Order: sequence, then structure tokens, then C-alpha cells
Amino acid sequence: MKIHLVDGTYELFRVHFGAPPKKAPDGREVGATLGLVRSLMLLLSDPEVTHVAVAFDHVIESFRNKLYSGYKTGAGVDPLLLAQFPLAEKAVSALGLAVWPMVKFEADDALAAATTRFKKIKSVEQIVICSPDKDLAQLVEGERVVCWDRRREIILDEKGVIKKFGVSPESIPDFLALVGDSADGYPGIQSWGEKSTSVVLSRFKHIESIPTDPGKLGLGLGRATTLVDNLQKNYDDALLFRELSTLRTDVPLKEKLSDLKWVGAYLRLKKLCHGLGEARIPERITRWR
Repeated sequence: MKIHLVDGTYELFRVHFGAPPKKAPDGREVGATLGLVRSLMLLLSDPEVTHVAVAFDHVIESFRNKLYSGYKTGAGVDPLLLAQFPLAEKAVSALGLAVWPMVKFEADDALAAATTRFKKIKSVEQIVICSPDKDLAQLVEGERVVCWDRRREIILDEKGVIKKFGVSPESIPDFLALVGDSADGYPGIQSWGEKSTSVVLSRFKHIESIPTDPGKLGLGLGRATTLVDNLQKNYDDALLFRELSTLRTDVPLKEKLSDLKWVGAYLRLKKLCHGLGEARIPERITRWR
């Protein structure tokens, strides 16, 4: 069997900015929520999709905000989108899917914890992480754990990660720490661009293993000297940024593998959709609990 783990936060953002708005009879904006439900219904229409869970950032802030003040927050996010997170979680649950609303941790951490747990089960042939988020590339393992960009129909296995980033999945947190991640709010280390970082980490894997002798980096001496100097001056920041980019696998998820099996939508989905002014969605559901 395959397990499909969905980044609900990414999906909700994608639908919000890619689909037309829609108001419920009570005036609430609900377009992103309805678009997400339709997207998940399309996913469930594939016979190979049997076990599914969806993780959300119930609140945007997490424990990482205490580690680094510049880490991403909900500031600047469209209030019409933020207001739909609880509703989206409720709708996805009514669709009959396991839902992980994260508060202390992030949605990506839930996906990491689930991947770590369920990949140990022999009956699980493959785990498909439904998200293009580069943070999640660190979870890829051969062809058994892959990332799937549903919008662009791109599947990233381990060879794909190496081709895209120039480093193996285990080095992705180090790569992001040095290059920086504007989406998450940390700048990386000055002068460490993607190309140079890939060259160095493809040889040394992790930040601690990068030599302080510029002649050993495999780059031009001038360039290597600048990189080594900047890394040494900002070494603690580099380790902090790596901690920010490293996904946690200790998220307490109560669901067992059997809980991820989709056996149909709950009848409460009909009432919920009626309240949102969208009666056509239940008509397309082929399986009910």
C-alpha cells in the first residue's frame, strides 16, 4: 500500500491564491476551504490512494519562533485565509481523513513524524509526501519516500533531490541553513550561494565536517577563503539555522496505520457543505461512513 501525507497548509494557500473567492450564505469567505475539499476528493478518486492524512499549521507560529525571532509568523498573511484554517480542518475531517492540526510544532513536523513511523511497516510500499516544500526533501529515501508536487505533477525521489539541490536528502537541513530560506525567515550565511553550497556539502555532508582550510573545499581559493571566513564568523548562526530547518520526528501523533485508511466521508459533511452554500460537493462523494 501507499500512504499519502498532505501538507494542508500549502494546499490551502495554493487554492486561496489560485481559485476564485466564494462567500458562504453568512458572508464568510470559504473559497479556499471548498477548493481544498475538491482537491482532496480528486486525490481520493485515484484507486491507489487508500491511506491519507492531512497536516495543518493550526497557528502559523511554532516552537521555532522562540529559537529565532526572525522566524516566519502569521504577519502579512491574508486574514481571509487565516480565518479559514479551523474551517478547513473541520471540512477535511468531515471528508473522513485523518487531520493533524499543529500548534507547538509545524505541519511539516507532523509529516516527518508520520514518515518516520510508518516507513518502518513492511506493508507500506511507499510514502508520498504531497508538497513541493523544499524542507520536506530531507525526508526522501530512495523511491520509498518521495515528494509529489501535485500541481506540476513532479515526483522527487532521492535521485531527484540530488539533481535539484546537488546534495543528498540528509544534507538538506545543512544546505538550507547555509543558503537561507526566505519563506521561513532566516537569511543563511553571507556568500554561501546554492552552487557553492552544493559543491561543498556534496563532499562534506554536514556543517561540522566543512574544513577550515580553504584549499580543501574544492573551489577556487579566493572564493573558498571568503566562504570559510564567513562561516567561522557566523558558525553559531549556521547551526541555529540548521536546527530551524531540521524537521522534528517526535510529534505525538495518536493515529495508527489503520486510522489513515479512507473508508468514506461522514454524513456531517453534507450539513457543513450546505452551510457553506455548496451542495454539489456531497453529490460527488461515492463512499459514506
